[in-house]
Amino acid sequence: MYRIITGSLLFALLTGCGGRDANNPGISAGSAQFLAMRDTARFTTIQWLDSSRDYGKIPEGQKLDVSFRFRNTGPTPLVIGQVHPSCGCTVAQAPREPIAPGGEGQIKASFNSDGRVGINHKSLLVTTNTKGTQNYSLQFVVEVLKKS
Repeated sequence: MYRIITGSLLFALLTGCGGRDANNPGISAGSAQFLAMRDTARFTTIQWLDSSRDYGKIPEGQKLDVSFRFRNTGPTPLVIGQVHPSCGCTVAQAPREPIAPGGEGQIKASFNSDGRVGINHKSLLVTTNTKGTQNYSLQFVVEVLKKS
């Protein structure tokens, strides 16, 4: 009975999440991404075109849009699995689709400077399907000036 319930839950998880992969209609896009993050034979390489940014000074209350560019320098599609900001004042967005070999993409984020007067050092932890390491830290700094 335990095996039947576990098998049913696993089947529901793999078939019930999001859209389908165009190359394999039996696998959902979410499942394909999950598999790409675990299949070390399909790992690729990445080149960060921007990994550290200094945005200078902004007034308190302004939302700052930040981005970090990268290129897939390997032979297989690059999947950005997760992007975790260092605090709740920053919301990040990763590309939803894999990046083809030779292609470029961006990690985008929005920093809310409300109540953050002073120098702010923020980071994003990015998880990818890359050889060597799968975790990268992207950083930005901005000085928030107090409202007059």
